[in-house]
Parts: sequence; structure tokens; C-alpha cells
Amino acid sequence: MNDLKFKPLTKEQLLISIDRLTRFKEPEVKYVRVFCDILTSNLISPKFKRHNLENMDYEDLKNMAEYIINASMDVVGNDNYLINQRLYDYEKSVFEFGEDVEKLLKNKINYNAVLDWIDGDSVKNLKWLKSLAQSTDIEEDRFRYSLRFPVKKVVIAEGATEETLLPEFAKRCGYDFDKEGVFVMSAGGKNQVVKLFYRLSETLKLPIFVLLDNDADENFNQIKPKLRKNDKIHLLNCGEFEDLLPLPLVKRALDYELSNISIMEQEMLNEHAPRVKILEEVFKTRGLHEFKKVEFSKSVKKNILSENDISPEIRCIVDEIRVTGVESNIN
Repeated sequence: MNDLKFKPLTKEQLLISIDRLTRFKEPEVKYVRVFCDILTSNLISPKFKRHNLENMDYEDLKNMAEYIINASMDVVGNDNYLINQRLYDYEKSVFEFGEDVEKLLKNKINYNAVLDWIDGDSVKNLKWLKSLAQSTDIEEDRFRYSLRFPVKKVVIAEGATEETLLPEFAKRCGYDFDKEGVFVMSAGGKNQVVKLFYRLSETLKLPIFVLLDNDADENFNQIKPKLRKNDKIHLLNCGEFEDLLPLPLVKRALDYELSNISIMEQEMLNEHAPRVKILEEVFKTRGLHEFKKVEFSKSVKKNILSENDISPEIRCIVDEIRVTGVESNIN
């Protein structure tokens, strides 16, 4: 490796790389992508094209990326690979993969060197990295410090509204996703939900809960026969997730977003049309930017005040997520 010429990674690049390596994602996908990115941007000589790196033996790919990462940290050696072993054990318990992918995971990246850079503002998977270095019981640490990792079950939803609001509603129902290791994934549409479920169900050992809007009957029927014994699927009784939000909560969020809503806009909200269409019309009549679900869901989250802001079906969804994977273990 001494003949490699490279530009050292900056502290920011190192943290980004470690962050991406410890996210919840299929191991082969994330390791190959991160290692290839490092070699593409920082390796000066020898120079490889992207497709050559992606088709390289994983042992060689790992060795070069590992060398550049560790050399960039400018630290003297490391004889403690507890984090590496725990990451390997965790990925092995969560995903199915073969010996080739094991080459990527059986690395000697000096994770200990970045621990001092991780603080209270860091993302949860980086905070979990500290737990891996210090804790005797990482699941107890997850519950105590709301780390979300190690992940124990996955929720696949259509959009960002569910990804933003479901954890908050669940917490108010006494089920904290971050404490219990529930990871919510926004697929970006009902057809993408099917693709994501098919992909994960082939390699993921964890239970999967799938949430679909009411108009996704076809997708529901595509997924249902492929559900494993620990998986669950829920088709909304009506409309989209936004239609499950109690009207007073929506009005408060809209008032927060627009500073003040008029009587006409309040009357519009009382109509029986799909909630998102009404909100789009309100924003249009105000001459504002187009209605954005992501931004509005953040406003909704800030305006959840009490249990009255949780509709019966949302409670039902939270309860179903709570028992997903548990029922099978009991039976």
C-alpha cells in the first residue's frame, strides 16, 4: 500500500464516510459506494475508473479504502477492533450476505480515532458508534439514550409525511421508535414501496411493517403474498396519511405555516375532498409557493399538543407496528 499516492480525507470527509458506513442500508451497497467514492475522489495514483472499482475484488477494494481512511486520520496504530467486530456481528444478524461481502465488513478501519469528533449534535448512527466502543449491552444503551440503533424492525411508508410524523405519534402513544429500534423508510411512492419491500424481504432478517395509502390496492395485493411470518401490511381505510390527521391539528399547523388562516380557508378545510388537494388550493389562493408535504409535516409535528391530536387509525397503526415481529415470537 505504500506505493499509493492519495489526497488525505478532511475531517468532514472522514465523518461523512463513517456516517454512511454505519447507516441502516444493505452492507454491500453502502460499503462499495463509500469505498469507491473515496478512491475516486482521493486516490491520485494508481487511478481507476468508477466501473473498474465497482468490479474489483472486494478484498482489494477494502484494503485500499481502509488504508486511505486510516492514513488520513494521522494517528499511531490501533489494536482495538471491538467496534469493527460489533459492526460485523450486527450486520450479520440483520442482513443475509455471502463471503464476498464479508471481505468488506472484515476491515480494520480505525473507528476509535473519530469517537472524539462525535457529539450531541451528531446523527444517531454516529452516536451509536460510541455505544459500540463502550457499552456492555448495546440494546440497553439504545433504549436508555434513544439511539434507534441497533435496528430491530423496519417500517416502509410511501412518503416523507409518515417518516416525519409516525415516530412522533408513536412516542405520544407510549412507543418510542428510537428507544425500540424502529427504523422508518420513505420509499417515495406506492410503486417504490413494492420494489423496496421485495428487495429488503430477500436479504433482511428483521420484521417489516408496510404502510400504504388507500388507493394502493394493487400494490397491497402485490406485497401480501410475499409477506414473511414476521411482516405486516396496513392499507389505510381512506385517502392518504394526511387525511388521518385530526382537523384541529391541521388548522393549527396551517395557521403556524401561514401566520393566520382566514374564515374562508377554515371552511375549505371542512370540505370532504382529499386533504392534500385542499391544502394545495389554500396555498394557491394565497399566492404562495406550492404546497410541500415535507415542510407541512414538520409544521404538523410542531403543533401536536395532546392525545386528541392522534386519530383512532393512527393509534391502530402504532399498535400494529408495536406487535410486528412480537406476535410470531410468542406463538
